[in-house]
Amino acid sequence: MAVAPLPNVRTVLDYAVTVIPPEKILLGVPNYGYDWTLPVIPDVTAAQSISNQRAIELAIRYRVAIQFDTTAQAPFFHYRDETGSVHEVWFEDARSMDAKLRLIAGYGLAGAGFWNLMRPFSQTWQVLNALYHVL
Repeated sequence: MAVAPLPNVRTVLDYAVTVIPPEKILLGVPNYGYDWTLPVIPDVTAAQSISNQRAIELAIRYRVAIQFDTTAQAPFFHYRDETGSVHEVWFEDARSMDAKLRLIAGYGLAGAGFWNLMRPFSQTWQVLNALYHVL
């Protein structure tokens, strides 16, 4: 599934604002994706953590269309590698970042914190700069 599906993020925020003043909460925003080899076996299969840019590069390399889950508000795609293994990749893009970052104003939060800044992705900063004054 998505790294941080929007309904799940909302569920956490709905609870968090009942026990912590919203102005003291920073929204954790993922800046990465996961590449899963299918089939996923619970407690056995581990996904490879990848950058959002790497996810796009994989879609281009394997010539697959990036789809968008409107419920999760997240992009994903499937591809078959050179060994014949099927992969499912979930990551973040401008659309998913926009949906998450709009929750800051919607819930009156203090701001956002990003994990992982060591994986540069220009879409993140373009959306952030379009929505907020970044210090």
